[in-house]
Amino acid sequence: MGAASSSSTTSETESSTTPDAKVTGLFIYPVKSCRGIPLSNAPLTPSGFRWDRQWMVVNSKGRACTIRVEPRFALIDVELPPEAFLQHWEPTTDSFMVLKAPGMEPLKVCLNKQYEVEDDVTVWEWTGSAWDEGAEASQWFSDYLGYPAKLVRFNTASEVRKVDPDYVKGQHQTFFSDGYPFLLVSQDSLDSLNELLEEPIPMNRFRPNILVEGCGPYSEDLWRDIKISRFSFQGAKLCGRCKVPTVDQETAMYGDEPTKTLMKIRSGEVLRPNSDKNKKMVYFGQNVVWNWNEFFAKGDEKVFKLGDPVYVIKKVFFPAEAAA
Repeated sequence: MGAASSSSTTSETESSTTPDAKVTGLFIYPVKSCRGIPLSNAPLTPSGFRWDRQWMVVNSKGRACTIRVEPRFALIDVELPPEAFLQHWEPTTDSFMVLKAPGMEPLKVCLNKQYEVEDDVTVWEWTGSAWDEGAEASQWFSDYLGYPAKLVRFNTASEVRKVDPDYVKGQHQTFFSDGYPFLLVSQDSLDSLNELLEEPIPMNRFRPNILVEGCGPYSEDLWRDIKISRFSFQGAKLCGRCKVPTVDQETAMYGDEPTKTLMKIRSGEVLRPNSDKNKKMVYFGQNVVWNWNEFFAKGDEKVFKLGDPVYVIKKVFFPAEAAA
């Protein structure tokens, strides 16, 4: 695997007063595979928006349990205190994340407590330690799922999970996301896809962090260097989609769409005909990383807001030139 790049096939555009798009949606998913939380402002961290995928559910072997095999995760609502989205807010022992699911009493998870360490927790290629959220949370998820399960939190005291160095160089990292700290998708792309579907689908099928609008369908495929507000981002790779977008987030039922249609217009065979890899993969959106080590004055606010302008600094001309 490797990022396709060529200095002769990229175009550079100077930032101007006219943005290429604007931010129209911000989302976090505190518990991996559970429902997201829409935000009006989102504090930035090197590992993604604050609170995003800091928790996940694991089975008795410590392996991640996700919506790919258990669609009922789509029905779990997650709530955080409103003040949790202030940049410098720190939780107390009276601060809780609250989980709600059909047929279950609400589960309150303290955001500030002493943790027991759970070793050998695995998500995709990464294995490390995590904080065990305790017996009550374990029982809640075990009862809901029907098999032994635990809720764990990323162990920020001792663990760092870096992104794939074949695609992004440097000290970029993430928590329990599939591999990258941010997923960027355009509303224009979904609108174009929905024109081809018998029944339009909402954006929550694709679980983005950053939703932009005004750039044209699938323009985000081509973005290499991006500036959102005053923050610099780098396009890492096109987002290959698994079966998650086929899960109706309101009913937790699987279907054929949008994968059936995306296979016709957004497969590796269509977008990257000269590549021998990932022919049957479908792509929607782009994984991006924040260049978080850029200089900021002490006390500078590092927060995304709805309406922030998006500037494309460098892009490739064709999807086949983008990393995937």
